[in-house]
Amino acid sequence: MVLGMRLRDLREKAGVSYDQAARALHVNQTTVRRMEKAEVGLKLPYVEKLLQTYGAEQEEVDAFLSLAEDANRPGWWHRFRDVLPDWFSLYVSLEGAASRIRSYEPHFIPGLLQTEDYARALLTIGFPQADTKELDRRVALRMERQELLTRPDGPHLWVVMDEPVFRLPIGGPDIMRAQVDRLIEAIQMPNVTLQVVPFTAGPHPGMGGPFQLFRFHIPELPDIVYTEGLTGAAYLDERADVAAYLEALDRMGTQATPARRTEAFLREIRKEL
Repeated sequence: MVLGMRLRDLREKAGVSYDQAARALHVNQTTVRRMEKAEVGLKLPYVEKLLQTYGAEQEEVDAFLSLAEDANRPGWWHRFRDVLPDWFSLYVSLEGAASRIRSYEPHFIPGLLQTEDYARALLTIGFPQADTKELDRRVALRMERQELLTRPDGPHLWVVMDEPVFRLPIGGPDIMRAQVDRLIEAIQMPNVTLQVVPFTAGPHPGMGGPFQLFRFHIPELPDIVYTEGLTGAAYLDERADVAAYLEALDRMGTQATPARRTEAFLREIRKEL
């Protein structure tokens, strides 16, 4: 994404239009636009030709090509491509690169905080036709994603959940109690913040559905919001869209239990389970 933005900046600085850039590659304008928006991989011959068209020095061209080659290298999740749809691959990539993840979950425990048994029970519901091998792969992917929370450079995860999350009997009482125990352990981590919006808080602005907001160390990258449906997902980075979701998170945070009281809330929930 950063390299795509840099390609756009170099093109604009050189005064080259989309049409001129496309003619240099013998492609249509859509290809150039998609390269700049990181919607396609960066083909090295295309990148080299564009940089030459923009008047870049050879040293800059060589450095850019090296970065593009690194950017095209598959991530660790590539070996799970049999159970990882293309539209979710980007999510895992953003998750691993984020410095801060803010999440709203109205129905389920977020994937980064699920126990293996809870994840398996939930995935069994979500993929009723999957055999044991496929479920094992999906669970393994979810568990491996969680390792980023223990990395020295791992993100800060801040989750707001609705109380109904704990009222859905995913997998039965034993699994739910173990899952609550996992959350109690997780909030002891310095990079995990968890809040619960109780029934008594009433309606709040995030009730349309779950979403995540990613923020990055890299200053060129904007905040990105992820929303998901049954068959696909949307990634939003327009400032107005992101601001609306950020405001919703902030307002939900004021209606939720303060983070310092979350453990007490979870222990009460556990007694009821």
